[in-house]
Amino acid sequence: MSSNKPSIPSGFRDFGPQVMQGRKHIMRQIETAFLRFGFQAIETPSIENLNTLLGKYGTEGDQLIFKILNNGDYLAKVNDTTLQSKDSAGLLPSISEKGLRYDLTVPMARYVSMNRHALPMPFKRYQMQPVWRADRPQKGRYREFWQCDADIVGTTSIFADIELMHLYDMAFDNLKLPVIIRFNHRQIFDTLLSNLSTQNQLRFMQLIDKFDKIGNEVSNLLLTEIGEEAVSIWHTILKANALTKNKEKFEFLQSVYSFSTNLIQEIETLIDNSENTSNTIQLDFTLARGLSYYTGTIYEVIPSPALLPNDFNIGSIGGGGRYDNLTSLFGFNEGGQGVGISFGLDRIYDCMEAANLLTQTQSTGTHVLVCAMETDSLNIAYSLCSQLRKNNITAELYPTATKLRKMLDFANIKNCTHAIILGQNEIDSQVASVKDLESGIQSTVPFKQLSTYFNGN
Repeated sequence: MSSNKPSIPSGFRDFGPQVMQGRKHIMRQIETAFLRFGFQAIETPSIENLNTLLGKYGTEGDQLIFKILNNGDYLAKVNDTTLQSKDSAGLLPSISEKGLRYDLTVPMARYVSMNRHALPMPFKRYQMQPVWRADRPQKGRYREFWQCDADIVGTTSIFADIELMHLYDMAFDNLKLPVIIRFNHRQIFDTLLSNLSTQNQLRFMQLIDKFDKIGNEVSNLLLTEIGEEAVSIWHTILKANALTKNKEKFEFLQSVYSFSTNLIQEIETLIDNSENTSNTIQLDFTLARGLSYYTGTIYEVIPSPALLPNDFNIGSIGGGGRYDNLTSLFGFNEGGQGVGISFGLDRIYDCMEAANLLTQTQSTGTHVLVCAMETDSLNIAYSLCSQLRKNNITAELYPTATKLRKMLDFANIKNCTHAIILGQNEIDSQVASVKDLESGIQSTVPFKQLSTYFNGN
């Protein structure tokens, strides 16, 4: 017999009021930075056509897309042979034409390709919406989560990349969450690995992408799987990374390898603009994320280790890079170059919670609970509540007349700063008793002066 006990699927979550307060705070601070930099908001549907999604994230990514069954009798048009063969790949085109979006980048590229003639170029877009992945749930990894993305499409200027680096800096400064903003460049790898086969280049980047997890084991695996030349490249990267300043790191690499003039200019411009920021911006040659689609700069954001408990390990809380070929997937070639970054809202929340930073997100504005001591006073109490709201004061009415202690306990749970107490004496004199819930001090304020009183507090 099936249980009627309420539940939600693994990897999905409910968010109560207190959690939502923190999440909304994070989104407001990130959105404030987006707007400060001149980005414009768009939204795309939760559901995309599968031909939009499939083939954009690699074989593994395709398997993690939530597919949606066609409406009606979705098996009616399936060939009997296909059905009997139990070939899920062959069956899929007949039973599913749509899927939940995997990220916000591919839907954005689809949107830009469809609307390019109506958009100002370069187009600076931001988007804050949930995405879905049929992944194995674990700490910091969910099947439904929010991304907060910013992209600049239609320019190859390195200053677009720099803008996003500084956008990260401002947003995390707004959140008072210290981070390390790591950056690298795909073309550095192209130069360093030019003497390796394409297959070995891919394996090299896969291994060093795991450096944070497997450490010195990278050298042994490179030697075993690729050879001494790969180990030599890796040791050069480590020596450069060990230097303190970004400029010194790149100069050391230049002393060993020859880079194109254009790449040198781009890296030097990035370095010049990585100073005088609130957060650490660090050139890191071990950063190898997303190299199957990034063509230029690569970004990754991690929380400052000193901020978090020793046993807290959540990985990156943001990342991105330049993808000059993405929109060409939808036939948009001219002016389709772009660079984008993403904020991981859920992981940022987990970091701020672990660092005890979310207590600062609680409302500090005046929040008044109006308490009527008798049922006959509720009409007047509601009238005063409405008067306060019209004067931009957050106020609510306790909807029944009950014991004062019960109403004040409710006010404390709701983080109210004040309570207005209305008994028959207050009604007769047209003077309210106002209790400051933090200090405990109680004052008397004429009804007509309540808005002035709270706007002054």
